[in-house]
Amino acid sequence: MSNDGNKKQFWKRNAAKVPGSIQHVYGAQHPPFDPLLHANLIKAGNRPPPATPGKPKKATTFQEFESITSDAWDVGDDDDELLAMAAQNLNIDVVMETANKVIENHSKQQEKQRQDDTTELEQREEDTQEEVAEDEEEDEEDEEDRVGEGDVTSPELSFASQSSPYTDGRLVKSQSEAPIGSPKDAAGEHAALHRQRSLPHRPPLIPLVARMADQNTSGTPAMTEREASRLDKFKQLLAGPNTDLEELRKLSWSGIPRQVRPITWKLLSGYLPANAERRESVLQRKRQEYFGFIQQYYDSRNDEHHQDTYRQIHIDIPRTNPLIPLFQQASVQEIFERILFIWAIRHPASGYVQGINDLVTPFFVVYVFEYIEEEVENFDVSSLQEEALRNIEADSFWCMSKLLDGIQDNYTFAQPGIQRKVKALEELVSRIDESVHRHMQQYEVEYLQFAFRWMNNLLMRELPLRCTIRLWDTYQAEPEGFSHFHLYVCAAFLVRWRKEILEERDFQGLMILLQNLPTMHWGNEEVSVLLAEAYRLKFAFADAPNHYKR
Repeated sequence: MSNDGNKKQFWKRNAAKVPGSIQHVYGAQHPPFDPLLHANLIKAGNRPPPATPGKPKKATTFQEFESITSDAWDVGDDDDELLAMAAQNLNIDVVMETANKVIENHSKQQEKQRQDDTTELEQREEDTQEEVAEDEEEDEEDEEDRVGEGDVTSPELSFASQSSPYTDGRLVKSQSEAPIGSPKDAAGEHAALHRQRSLPHRPPLIPLVARMADQNTSGTPAMTEREASRLDKFKQLLAGPNTDLEELRKLSWSGIPRQVRPITWKLLSGYLPANAERRESVLQRKRQEYFGFIQQYYDSRNDEHHQDTYRQIHIDIPRTNPLIPLFQQASVQEIFERILFIWAIRHPASGYVQGINDLVTPFFVVYVFEYIEEEVENFDVSSLQEEALRNIEADSFWCMSKLLDGIQDNYTFAQPGIQRKVKALEELVSRIDESVHRHMQQYEVEYLQFAFRWMNNLLMRELPLRCTIRLWDTYQAEPEGFSHFHLYVCAAFLVRWRKEILEERDFQGLMILLQNLPTMHWGNEEVSVLLAEAYRLKFAFADAPNHYKR
């Protein structure tokens, strides 16, 4: 089947129903984007009609494209200023050294893990063979004893008196009801069953349901000496009368301990002042201001001109992290509805757009951790005091608002910020991994068809929530982390799957892979490697605009 045929079949089956697909994440106030039509227009050399007269023509090179955009990561005359700002906030040499060490250590750990796994597997096989041989000898001795004692129990009844692994614990009355197989198969099943019984039970490191725990939560190993030392540094820095925000950013770049993450996020986002004496009064004032908005505006959700916005929010909230019980609680969904509705009517230029609902969840989880010690996935928020819940809601609203202030052009009409960033991602990938880029072109995969979601949801649909929280530690520490650095994270993320991408040989296979990347097992280590690679790309490209030239 041709690529066009594959594409039509794929979008017909999946675009309207797959959660997180392009149609799914577009806001109700925006016309749906048709990726197939967009691809065909481009392939035919046509462009959609301009929204306003005088719109510049399509750029043919990255420099032309860059010159007609005002995205946060533009290159050109402002490079020196950007580099100076980055140097002021972070010691580049230190971060580059850290990035290289992270990647080197990750490679060494992977090699050591492979060697350990091979040794353990060989040892298990030897133990199993010895145990099977011993069991066979014991069975032969038992059989001889039964014959000598006149035991006339037939092999069929003897076999039937045991529970079969194929019958879910039910007794098999005769051999005819048991699974049919050769003696060799039966011996293999016996060996497998004995191995399962003899080996210690090892629960999976990360359950299927996305866990939000990091290395400092209950049920996981105690903090290492290094982690304890980092926590002490955070506490000392936060204990002063005026927190040095530059030092806090440097310390936060490689991750923030759970115990101090709430206060650190509030400081780095600009929600709280650096002066410790002013923090309590600012918190009280901002929380009162938010609930003043609730009293003033929330009842208008049923007004005719707000009905569409509220209806879309109400539809999207249950879709937010559906595998995590915390977000399916009615009280939590009501909190999210209030946060999103108030933000939407206070930002009429964009209003509510699908995908913004995801951006509340990291803040909510982090600020819940401020009041509890146990795991949060199944935590019943109704057990919290009302004041604590109100504080969590207000703090989540203001910090989400701070984030969106820096990327609001992602959500205005036609979402121009996202379109520019996706184009920039395509240009960047063509420089850092031409094989991947040409492979996508060969099978007519448009970057907008998969990377739209990466930009719209800040990779939240691609990573477990625990990884998003760790990622945001660095985004809040990095200058323009959400608007600028995220581009390089997306590039590093795409190239991370180059082997799997190059193995796919048709449009449909590539799209299914790119919309379902296997990251459920990811944790802090994988995110640290991703961030280190992203920083290397930023260092090489953002501060060296000539690298973009063909």
